[in-house]
Amino acid sequence: MAETNDNEVVLQVAGISKRFGGLQALSDVGITIRRGQVYGLIGPNGAGKTTFFNVITGLYTPDSGSFALAGRPYEPRAVHLVAKAGIARTFQNIRLFAEMTALENVMVGRHIRTRSGLAGAIFRTKGFRDEEAQIAARARELLDYVGIARYADFKARTLSYGDQRRLEIARALATDPQLIALDEPAAGMNATEKVQLRELIDRIRNDSRTILLIEHDVKLVMGLCDRVTVLDYGKQIAEGTPAEVQKNEKVIEAYLGTGGH
Repeated sequence: MAETNDNEVVLQVAGISKRFGGLQALSDVGITIRRGQVYGLIGPNGAGKTTFFNVITGLYTPDSGSFALAGRPYEPRAVHLVAKAGIARTFQNIRLFAEMTALENVMVGRHIRTRSGLAGAIFRTKGFRDEEAQIAARARELLDYVGIARYADFKARTLSYGDQRRLEIARALATDPQLIALDEPAAGMNATEKVQLRELIDRIRNDSRTILLIEHDVKLVMGLCDRVTVLDYGKQIAEGTPAEVQKNEKVIEAYLGTGGH
Protein backbone atom coordinates (compact mmCIF):
# COMPACT_ATOMS: atom_id res chain seq x y z
CA MET A 1 0.00 0.00 0.00
CA ALA A 2 1.20 3.49 -0.79
CA GLU A 3 1.64 5.98 2.03
CA THR A 4 -1.15 8.51 2.19
CA ASN A 5 -1.42 11.99 3.63
CA ASP A 6 -3.83 11.47 6.54
CA ASN A 7 -4.42 15.21 6.77
CA GLU A 8 -5.57 15.68 3.19
CA VAL A 9 -9.15 14.64 2.54
CA VAL A 10 -10.11 14.47 -1.13
CA LEU A 11 -13.78 13.52 -0.79
CA GLN A 12 -15.98 13.85 2.29
CA VAL A 13 -19.53 12.56 1.97
CA ALA A 14 -21.95 12.63 4.90
CA GLY A 15 -25.55 11.60 5.45
CA ILE A 16 -26.38 10.66 1.85
CA SER A 17 -29.89 9.28 1.40
CA LYS A 18 -31.79 8.50 -1.80
CA ARG A 19 -35.26 7.06 -2.29
CA PHE A 20 -36.87 5.84 -5.51
CA GLY A 21 -40.60 5.63 -4.84
CA GLY A 22 -40.98 3.03 -2.11
CA LEU A 23 -37.36 1.87 -2.31
CA GLN A 24 -34.80 3.38 0.07
CA ALA A 25 -31.72 2.96 -2.11
CA LEU A 26 -29.34 4.78 0.26
CA SER A 27 -29.78 5.59 3.92
CA ASP A 28 -27.41 7.96 5.72
CA VAL A 29 -24.23 6.83 3.94
CA GLY A 30 -20.95 8.63 4.52
CA ILE A 31 -17.31 8.09 3.54
CA THR A 32 -14.01 9.93 3.81
CA ILE A 33 -11.36 9.34 1.13
CA ARG A 34 -7.83 10.67 1.60
CA ARG A 35 -5.22 11.65 -0.96
CA GLY A 36 -3.45 8.66 -2.51
CA GLN A 37 -5.92 6.04 -1.26
CA VAL A 38 -7.70 3.34 -3.20
CA TYR A 39 -11.08 3.23 -1.46
CA GLY A 40 -13.36 0.26 -2.11
CA LEU A 41 -17.15 0.17 -2.09
CA ILE A 42 -18.60 -3.34 -2.01
CA GLY A 43 -21.85 -5.14 -1.27
CA PRO A 44 -24.32 -7.61 -2.75
CA ASN A 45 -26.32 -6.83 -5.88
CA GLY A 46 -28.89 -4.14 -5.06
CA ALA A 47 -26.90 -2.89 -2.07
CA GLY A 48 -26.81 0.69 -3.40
CA LYS A 49 -23.26 0.87 -4.75
CA THR A 50 -24.10 2.19 -8.20
CA THR A 51 -26.71 4.56 -6.77
CA PHE A 52 -24.00 6.01 -4.52
CA PHE A 53 -21.68 6.42 -7.52
CA ASN A 54 -24.44 8.08 -9.49
CA VAL A 55 -25.16 10.49 -6.65
CA ILE A 56 -21.58 11.66 -6.19
CA THR A 57 -21.09 12.03 -9.96
CA GLY A 58 -24.22 14.06 -10.66
CA LEU A 59 -26.48 11.49 -12.33
CA TYR A 60 -28.86 11.35 -9.37
CA THR A 61 -29.82 14.11 -6.95
CA PRO A 62 -29.70 12.94 -3.31
CA ASP A 63 -32.62 13.53 -0.96
CA SER A 64 -30.22 14.62 1.77
CA GLY A 65 -26.54 14.81 2.59
CA SER A 66 -23.46 16.96 2.15
CA PHE A 67 -20.32 16.81 0.03
CA ALA A 68 -16.86 18.34 0.15
CA LEU A 69 -14.22 17.91 -2.55
CA ALA A 70 -10.63 18.82 -1.68
CA GLY A 71 -11.86 20.77 1.34
CA ARG A 72 -14.51 22.81 -0.48
CA PRO A 73 -18.29 22.38 -0.54
CA TYR A 74 -19.31 20.44 -3.62
CA GLU A 75 -22.71 19.97 -5.24
CA PRO A 76 -22.81 17.15 -7.82
CA ARG A 77 -25.61 18.64 -9.93
CA ALA A 78 -24.56 17.87 -13.52
CA VAL A 79 -22.12 15.38 -15.01
CA HIS A 80 -20.03 17.92 -16.95
CA LEU A 81 -19.76 20.17 -13.88
CA VAL A 82 -18.69 17.19 -11.78
CA ALA A 83 -15.86 16.49 -14.22
CA LYS A 84 -14.77 20.12 -14.11
CA ALA A 85 -14.90 20.08 -10.32
CA GLY A 86 -12.46 17.17 -10.28
CA ILE A 87 -14.26 13.80 -10.27
CA ALA A 88 -13.85 11.53 -13.30
CA ARG A 89 -15.65 8.21 -13.61
CA THR A 90 -15.85 5.13 -15.73
CA PHE A 91 -18.97 2.99 -16.12
CA GLN A 92 -19.72 -0.70 -15.67
CA ASN A 93 -20.70 -0.79 -19.33
CA ILE A 94 -17.92 0.65 -21.48
CA ARG A 95 -18.85 4.08 -22.88
CA LEU A 96 -16.30 4.98 -25.53
CA PHE A 97 -16.78 6.73 -28.86
CA ALA A 98 -16.51 3.54 -30.88
CA GLU A 99 -15.76 5.12 -34.27
CA MET A 100 -13.18 7.56 -32.90
CA THR A 101 -9.55 6.59 -32.41
CA ALA A 102 -8.08 5.84 -29.01
CA LEU A 103 -6.20 9.13 -29.21
CA GLU A 104 -9.37 11.08 -30.03
CA ASN A 105 -11.23 9.45 -27.13
CA VAL A 106 -8.60 10.64 -24.66
CA MET A 107 -8.53 14.10 -26.25
CA VAL A 108 -12.27 14.38 -25.59
CA GLY A 109 -11.60 13.96 -21.89
CA ARG A 110 -8.89 16.60 -21.99
CA HIS A 111 -11.12 19.18 -23.64
CA ILE A 112 -12.84 20.09 -20.35
CA ARG A 113 -9.56 21.78 -19.38
CA THR A 114 -9.25 23.85 -22.57
CA ARG A 115 -9.19 27.63 -22.68
CA SER A 116 -9.87 28.30 -26.37
CA GLY A 117 -13.49 29.26 -26.92
CA LEU A 118 -15.93 28.51 -29.70
CA ALA A 119 -14.58 31.31 -31.88
CA GLY A 120 -11.09 29.85 -31.72
CA ALA A 121 -12.42 26.46 -32.81
CA ILE A 122 -14.42 27.94 -35.70
CA PHE A 123 -11.65 30.15 -37.03
CA ARG A 124 -8.80 27.79 -36.16
CA THR A 125 -6.81 30.52 -34.44
CA LYS A 126 -3.17 30.00 -33.57
CA GLY A 127 -4.10 29.75 -29.90
CA PHE A 128 -6.60 27.02 -30.71
CA ARG A 129 -4.12 25.09 -32.89
CA ASP A 130 -1.41 25.29 -30.24
CA GLU A 131 -3.78 24.09 -27.55
CA GLU A 132 -4.98 21.19 -29.72
CA ALA A 133 -1.35 20.13 -30.22
CA GLN A 134 -0.81 20.20 -26.46
CA ILE A 135 -3.98 18.17 -25.89
CA ALA A 136 -2.88 15.56 -28.43
CA ALA A 137 0.57 15.33 -26.84
CA ARG A 138 -0.92 14.84 -23.38
CA ALA A 139 -3.33 12.22 -24.73
CA ARG A 140 -0.42 10.26 -26.21
CA GLU A 141 1.39 10.43 -22.85
CA LEU A 142 -1.68 8.99 -21.12
CA LEU A 143 -2.08 6.20 -23.68
CA ASP A 144 1.53 5.28 -22.98
CA TYR A 145 0.89 5.52 -19.23
CA VAL A 146 -1.91 2.93 -19.38
CA GLY A 147 0.06 0.71 -21.76
CA ILE A 148 -1.78 1.11 -25.08
CA ALA A 149 0.24 3.80 -26.90
CA ARG A 150 0.62 1.49 -29.90
CA TYR A 151 -3.12 1.67 -30.49
CA ALA A 152 -3.35 5.48 -30.56
CA ASP A 153 -4.63 5.58 -34.14
CA PHE A 154 -6.89 2.52 -33.90
CA LYS A 155 -10.65 2.97 -33.63
CA ALA A 156 -11.83 2.29 -30.10
CA ARG A 157 -14.15 -0.53 -31.21
CA THR A 158 -11.18 -2.53 -32.58
CA LEU A 159 -9.39 -2.70 -29.22
CA SER A 160 -9.64 -5.75 -26.99
CA TYR A 161 -12.01 -5.60 -24.03
CA GLY A 162 -9.20 -5.10 -21.54
CA ASP A 163 -7.60 -2.38 -23.66
CA GLN A 164 -10.94 -0.57 -23.96
CA ARG A 165 -11.07 -0.53 -20.15
CA ARG A 166 -7.56 0.96 -20.11
CA LEU A 167 -8.65 3.54 -22.66
CA GLU A 168 -11.54 4.58 -20.42
CA ILE A 169 -9.13 5.08 -17.54
CA ALA A 170 -6.79 7.13 -19.76
CA ARG A 171 -9.73 9.35 -20.76
CA ALA A 172 -10.65 9.80 -17.09
CA LEU A 173 -7.05 10.73 -16.23
CA ALA A 174 -7.08 13.30 -19.04
CA THR A 175 -9.47 15.46 -17.00
CA ASP A 176 -6.82 15.93 -14.26
CA PRO A 177 -9.20 14.60 -11.62
CA GLN A 178 -8.97 14.93 -7.85
CA LEU A 179 -10.75 11.56 -7.67
CA ILE A 180 -11.13 8.74 -10.20
CA ALA A 181 -14.30 6.69 -9.68
CA LEU A 182 -14.10 3.24 -11.29
CA ASP A 183 -17.37 1.33 -11.64
CA GLU A 184 -16.56 -2.40 -11.76
CA PRO A 185 -13.48 -2.04 -13.98
CA ALA A 186 -12.67 -5.76 -13.75
CA ALA A 187 -16.13 -6.88 -14.92
CA GLY A 188 -15.77 -9.25 -17.87
CA MET A 189 -11.98 -9.39 -17.68
CA ASN A 190 -9.99 -12.60 -17.87
CA ALA A 191 -7.32 -13.45 -15.30
CA THR A 192 -4.48 -11.86 -17.27
CA GLU A 193 -6.43 -8.64 -17.81
CA LYS A 194 -7.22 -8.46 -14.09
CA VAL A 195 -3.53 -8.69 -13.23
CA GLN A 196 -2.81 -5.87 -15.70
CA LEU A 197 -5.65 -3.80 -14.20
CA ARG A 198 -4.32 -4.27 -10.69
CA GLU A 199 -0.86 -3.16 -11.83
CA LEU A 200 -2.35 -0.06 -13.46
CA ILE A 201 -4.39 0.89 -10.40
CA ASP A 202 -1.30 0.41 -8.23
CA ARG A 203 0.64 2.68 -10.57
CA ILE A 204 -2.05 5.37 -10.44
CA ARG A 205 -2.17 5.21 -6.63
CA ASN A 206 1.62 5.34 -6.34
CA ASP A 207 1.52 8.58 -8.33
CA SER A 208 -0.50 10.06 -5.42
CA ARG A 209 -3.80 9.88 -7.27
CA THR A 210 -6.98 8.89 -5.46
CA ILE A 211 -9.40 6.17 -6.54
CA LEU A 212 -12.91 5.12 -5.51
CA LEU A 213 -13.57 1.57 -6.66
CA ILE A 214 -16.80 -0.41 -6.98
CA GLU A 215 -15.96 -4.02 -7.70
CA HIS A 216 -17.59 -7.44 -7.36
CA ASP A 217 -14.23 -9.22 -7.32
CA VAL A 218 -13.71 -9.26 -3.55
CA LYS A 219 -10.19 -10.68 -3.84
CA LEU A 220 -9.18 -7.77 -6.07
CA VAL A 221 -10.72 -5.23 -3.68
CA MET A 222 -9.11 -6.70 -0.60
CA GLY A 223 -5.73 -6.85 -2.29
CA LEU A 224 -5.85 -3.30 -3.66
CA CYS A 225 -7.78 -1.06 -1.31
CA ASP A 226 -6.55 0.92 1.68
CA ARG A 227 -10.05 1.16 3.13
CA VAL A 228 -13.39 -0.43 2.29
CA THR A 229 -17.03 0.46 2.93
CA VAL A 230 -19.68 -2.25 2.74
CA LEU A 231 -23.28 -1.47 1.82
CA ASP A 232 -26.28 -3.74 2.30
CA TYR A 233 -29.82 -2.70 1.34
CA GLY A 234 -28.63 0.90 1.09
CA LYS A 235 -27.15 0.97 4.58
CA GLN A 236 -23.49 1.21 5.54
CA ILE A 237 -22.80 -1.90 7.61
CA ALA A 238 -19.00 -1.71 7.86
CA GLU A 239 -16.02 0.56 7.14
CA GLY A 240 -12.34 0.00 7.74
CA THR A 241 -9.22 -1.67 6.42
CA PRO A 242 -9.68 -4.80 4.31
CA ALA A 243 -8.57 -6.96 7.27
CA GLU A 244 -11.10 -5.30 9.57
CA VAL A 245 -13.92 -5.62 7.08
CA GLN A 246 -13.22 -9.29 6.37
CA LYS A 247 -13.60 -10.07 10.08
CA ASN A 248 -16.84 -8.12 10.51
CA GLU A 249 -19.70 -10.49 11.33
CA LYS A 250 -22.30 -8.32 9.58
CA VAL A 251 -20.20 -8.38 6.41
CA ILE A 252 -19.69 -12.13 6.57
CA GLU A 253 -23.43 -12.63 6.99
CA ALA A 254 -24.60 -10.11 4.40
CA TYR A 255 -21.92 -10.37 1.74
CA LEU A 256 -18.69 -12.30 2.04
CA GLY A 257 -20.34 -15.33 3.57
CA THR A 258 -22.85 -15.76 0.75
CA GLY A 259 -20.24 -16.87 -1.77
CA GLY A 260 -22.54 -15.77 -4.56
CA HIS A 261 -21.41 -12.19 -5.18
